[in-house]
Amino acid sequence: MKKSIGPRTLAYPTPVFVVGTYDADDKPNVMTAAWCGICCSVPPCVTISLRKATYTYGNLMEKRAYTISIPGEKYVKEADYFGVESGRKADKLAVTGLTPVKSDKVDAPYVKEFPVVLECKVIHTYEIGLHTQFIGEIIDIKVAEDYLNDKGLPDVKKVKPMIFAPENLEYYGFGDYLGKAFSIGKELRKK
Repeated sequence: MKKSIGPRTLAYPTPVFVVGTYDADDKPNVMTAAWCGICCSVPPCVTISLRKATYTYGNLMEKRAYTISIPGEKYVKEADYFGVESGRKADKLAVTGLTPVKSDKVDAPYVKEFPVVLECKVIHTYEIGLHTQFIGEIIDIKVAEDYLNDKGLPDVKKVKPMIFAPENLEYYGFGDYLGKAFSIGKELRKK
């Protein structure tokens, strides 16, 4: 039997993404967001949902571009800080000692030290209650060469992305390999 716990912001996995934007004066800013994920295959798109009160919201409305830097587990403290401090009050990158890099595809910065970066241009916005959803077309993805597999794609075991557990406000690391997608389930097909 399952117990009802009511409507909540709870879904697994909830990614830990660091959203990079420039403000009107081209000052780089980053914030951690968890209400996000891939939302379209063609064109490739990713969505982030932000409250209007955030500094990043204003930057996105102004520049219509953002990056998503995916931090590895070793940057959990910095990623958390990016989510609890406002760019209006602090230069978060300077405080953490991390390096902003200007994207060569969109008008937004990314975090040099983080292994995977998605460069996005805003193609749609939707008001959803407290949050606004920004859908960004992925213009390019950059991956640090040390984090690539033998096929030239990101190796998730090297990236070690984090997930956020919203019900307990906790971060967790990447789990074990379970099987090949679009393959392991075929064993259950009727013959």
